[in-house]
Amino acid sequence: MHELDTSEILGFIRAIFCRASESDDGLFMSTIPWLGPSDPFPDPQTHSDPDPEVPGLLAVSERIFANQLERAYRNGIFPWYSVRQPVLWWSPDPRMILNPADLKISHSLRKSIQHFMGDPHMQLRVDHDFSGVMRACATTERAGQDGTWITHEIIDAYSALHEQGHAHCISIEQHSQTVGGLYCVCLGKMVFGESMFSRVKDSSKLALAALCAWCYDHGVTLIDCQQETAHLRSLGAKPLPRNYFLQHLQQALSQKEPWPWNFDKTVLQKYLV
Repeated sequence: MHELDTSEILGFIRAIFCRASESDDGLFMSTIPWLGPSDPFPDPQTHSDPDPEVPGLLAVSERIFANQLERAYRNGIFPWYSVRQPVLWWSPDPRMILNPADLKISHSLRKSIQHFMGDPHMQLRVDHDFSGVMRACATTERAGQDGTWITHEIIDAYSALHEQGHAHCISIEQHSQTVGGLYCVCLGKMVFGESMFSRVKDSSKLALAALCAWCYDHGVTLIDCQQETAHLRSLGAKPLPRNYFLQHLQQALSQKEPWPWNFDKTVLQKYLV
């Protein structure tokens, strides 16, 4: 037994995308396109899913680059794949979204906000150690999840977006140690939530509540949550048909991006009044 190198893995994946067909042609290539760094993405508004057996998967590429990543988000597409897979580009239907005004503040979360606000040893920081927040999201163990989609290549691409001012992070600190947080992408007045992590109770929810409060105050009306989960539903997120999401996206992209991303934990005060 030996470990496959990258070329062998890509060859194996390509073989999966080649389907045996009953047609006269013999072998049928999947219609999911393989993209080069500068190739345009399929438009999810005008192109149906290329392979009905993999709904929402629009394209595949060997690598991921920051400019390619930004183009994908502007088209309502995001990457989601595992280590040793090619980059898989998705635009699911429906799309999970959260209106910042609809965030559900439970009784226990309100108590956590009260404690956080009153504890001088706990702070909220914005855009501090972006790659560190990403690594924490990648390495934090989660129930029912084996591995992570946040690869080194993903961290490099999103960190480049951060340096360009298009990706941001919110971290919760306790005694100067990061104990929770999230990172996201912002283009125009569209915010795309990416991943959260929590090392103490409700720390990721505190970061999300702060993001929602800031978005609400700056006219951001939808946060993209990408995939539907019970956890997101419990926080107030809802599925939205893809065509409506894409229409909203184009409107939001035409608006000026909120700036600067600079706030602290006092943004959470709105949930205590």
